[in-house]
Amino acid sequence: MTEKSGSDGHESRLTVSLERIDGFQFRVTFGEEFEQLLMDEPEPLGENEGPNASRVLSAAVGNCLSASLLFCLQKSDVAPNEVMTDVTTTMTRNDEGRLRIGGTEVEILVDLDQEERDRIGRCLDVFEDYCVVTQSVRDGLDVTVSVVDEEGQELHRSDGSDG
Repeated sequence: MTEKSGSDGHESRLTVSLERIDGFQFRVTFGEEFEQLLMDEPEPLGENEGPNASRVLSAAVGNCLSASLLFCLQKSDVAPNEVMTDVTTTMTRNDEGRLRIGGTEVEILVDLDQEERDRIGRCLDVFEDYCVVTQSVRDGLDVTVSVVDEEGQELHRSDGSDG
């Protein structure tokens, strides 16, 4: 994975690489400093050897919210005994019958001592707004897609407005 900051300081870019192994299995590389992740589709399409994209997106939302809350708690000198997060994602079909993520419910369990419980109000008010992934998903993302052949010739391009 590479990460680059924009010249104006407001934009940065990161790159994650995927390589097909077999069937619907892909090796995901986040960078040399991280373990690779095996992703796969559930049966009957794939062999269910790893999480699929919907599960990874669910994990990203849950992780981002949990980390954002934890960061705020730490800044407020609140040390939770435990933080556990459950993410439940509902899969639905659109009008064309295509599978889509219909919604995601996140429940974060925070085990706090009573005196710390009284000091978390501000964190509860602001932590969601600082979660990069959740707010981006809520606002919608611009996704540009291109398909190129082995010689780099573009075979397809869409900017996400095609539906």
